Amino acid sequence: MKRILLLLTISCCSPALYAQQDEAAQKAWMEYMTPGSMHKMMALANGEWKTDLTVWMAPGAPPTKETGACTNKMILGGRYQESLHTSTFGGQPFEGIGTLAYDNAKKVFISSWIDNMGTGIMLLEGKWDDATRSINFTGKSTDPASGKDIPVRETLKWIDDNHHFLEMYMMMNGTEFKTMEIKLTRK
Repeated sequence: MKRILLLLTISCCSPALYAQQDEAAQKAWMEYMTPGSMHKMMALANGEWKTDLTVWMAPGAPPTKETGACTNKMILGGRYQESLHTSTFGGQPFEGIGTLAYDNAKKVFISSWIDNMGTGIMLLEGKWDDATRSINFTGKSTDPASGKDIPVRETLKWIDDNHHFLEMYMMMNGTEFKTMEIKLTRK
C-alpha cells in the first residue's frame, strides 16, 4: 500500500515539477539569447575604421608597420560583432575575420580570429574591466613551427568612441613578448 501511495504521489507531482523545470529552462534560454547591455556596447564600435598596425615577429626584432581598414557590424540580431580586416603584410594582401561575442550565461567575451595567413582559429575569452575600459583576453593560438598551441594574451581598449587600441602578446621559448598592436581610428 505504501508503494502505491508513493507511486501516486510521484506521478501526481511530476508534471508540476517538470513544468517548473521547463519554465526555468525557458527563462534561462530567453536570457541567454537576448542581447543586453554588453551587446549594445559592442555595437558602438560598428562602422569603418582605419588601422595602423605594428607587428613584431620575435622578441627584439624590428617592427613592421602597415596601415589597413576594418569594418565592424553586428550580426545575427545584434548578438555578435563581425570585424573584417584588410591590409598588406610583407607585400602580400592580408584579410582577417574576427567575431566578438558576449556570452550572457558565462558572463565573458569570446573572440575568434581567422585570416588568410593561416588555417587555424584563435579563440580567446575575457572580461570587461570598467576601470580601464578594456577587455582582457586570454587563450591559445597555433605555433606553425611546432604545430602546438601557445598561450595568447590580448587587450582591447576603448579609448573613446572614435579610437580603440589592441595589443597582443604571445609566448616564445617560455617568455611572453608583444607581437602586435593596432591603433583603430574611426573613419
